[in-house]
Amino acid sequence: MQREQAPTETQVAEDSALQDELTMERPIEALNSIWIEELTWIEIRDAMAAGTKTVIIPTGGIEQNGPYVAMGKHNYVLQGACEGIARELGNALCAPIVKLVPEGGIDEPTGHMRYPGTISLREETFHAVLDDVASSLQAHGFENIVFIGDSGGNQDGMAVVADRLNERWGKSIAHYIPEFYDNISIVENDRSKGNNLTI
Repeated sequence: MQREQAPTETQVAEDSALQDELTMERPIEALNSIWIEELTWIEIRDAMAAGTKTVIIPTGGIEQNGPYVAMGKHNYVLQGACEGIARELGNALCAPIVKLVPEGGIDEPTGHMRYPGTISLREETFHAVLDDVASSLQAHGFENIVFIGDSGGNQDGMAVVADRLNERWGKSIAHYIPEFYDNISIVENDRSKGNNLTI
């Protein structure tokens, strides 16, 4: 059995300096943003200490959308939607949009990959990206990690990864919200109850 070595003076000094840095006061006014990439780590730390425990991971895509709509349509939709959802919740931040998703076969183009400009990820690459992003956020203390997607090709991957993460973590932290993209079924269900919801 190997004995655990005592930390060196250098390691103790580095740990002390890190603790001082991690507990420092914010030197500037906080930015009014819900986007993680726009915030400083101190702003994120303080938001979490104030009760922000939910993070939304939006997934979009770069794919053809007909002759009049930009390739990044799904990502643009998510810029507005994620911000609106996070602000409405009041205790959530938005992770950077995962802009590259499965869009069809690459070597022998299928699906959207038949159109110039489309960028596709292999399903296993997409799963790995989602897993790493969610795991990073969970390691920092986020308690609800929510996947939403504005493209059909990324729905199954988000469901698979959320299930896998919850199994690994032993509790339900990752949540996939299929209704975000499948809004037609929500409208139909609402109408079947005699309401008149429109999209």
